[in-house]
Amino acid sequence: MTTDAPSPGVKLVRVPDDRAGQRLDNFLLGQLKGAPRSLVYRILRTGQVRVNGKRAKPESRLEGGDEVRIPPVRLGEPVDRGAAPKALLDRLAANIVFEDRLLLAVNKPSGIATHGGSGIGFGVIEGLRQLRPGEPLELVHRLDRDTSGLLVVARKRSALTELQALMREEGGIAKRYLALLVGRMPDGTMTVDQPLQKSVLQGGERMVRVDAGGKPSVSHFRVLERRGGHSFCEVRIDTGRTHQIRVHAAHVGHPVAGDEKYGDREANRRLREQAGLKRLFLHAASLEFALDGGRAPYVLNAPLAPELVAALDALA
Repeated sequence: MTTDAPSPGVKLVRVPDDRAGQRLDNFLLGQLKGAPRSLVYRILRTGQVRVNGKRAKPESRLEGGDEVRIPPVRLGEPVDRGAAPKALLDRLAANIVFEDRLLLAVNKPSGIATHGGSGIGFGVIEGLRQLRPGEPLELVHRLDRDTSGLLVVARKRSALTELQALMREEGGIAKRYLALLVGRMPDGTMTVDQPLQKSVLQGGERMVRVDAGGKPSVSHFRVLERRGGHSFCEVRIDTGRTHQIRVHAAHVGHPVAGDEKYGDREANRRLREQAGLKRLFLHAASLEFALDGGRAPYVLNAPLAPELVAALDALA
């Protein structure tokens, strides 16, 4: 029996056991050093990447021993980005809210990307790796660039694997956000159970919409108080889809304040003028989970960003 040889330039990469559970897009970014995210998503979208001979989606989770077909791609000369700006490193160092031998948690400021990429020289993970040279730091999850709050980084591969498994498990990690929603939300808790479909536009921009063919997504919004005709809410999510809170909030007619992608442009303008709000009012406030098979509980908290506190005070 003969097997067709791969085309010239094609790489067949076997997934190491310690990469089990990693997303396909993240695995490719590690294999194609320096490749823009837009290129990685394009070769995935066009079916040039195969896992065990089959097409796979960017969010597919790999297993140890999987064979990934990677097509030849033309990359520019590797760019030496040098050192991250000192101001970024100082901000990150000042915003580390917890660390132990397994993980490190940062209260990520709004406007700083989780990681560098196309058009972004440095993100949180690149900065932390410069602050902690030699440590095998790996992102456990991501936050939108404009969202502030808790971002967890694993310091050991075992912690990364366990945390990523908890992320996929319903109720494995309790996530609590704080958000200012435009308009008057109903009192009590509103549950939004609407499937979400993600698409990647040309250029790599991600857009998400409510779509019956999308992935199950559940968000719970609870009004904490009213401020200036708007609703300051606690949001808990059962699932962790891209832009989930922002799309669900907009779907029920109460978009997140300051959201330039899914929000209300006129309301955003008024909030800039009245409350000085110049960013998305969405903050990842707390995470609760347990490692070591449930024997090591963690409760991590990140205080609300000062500019969001100031905006709330201005609306009082």
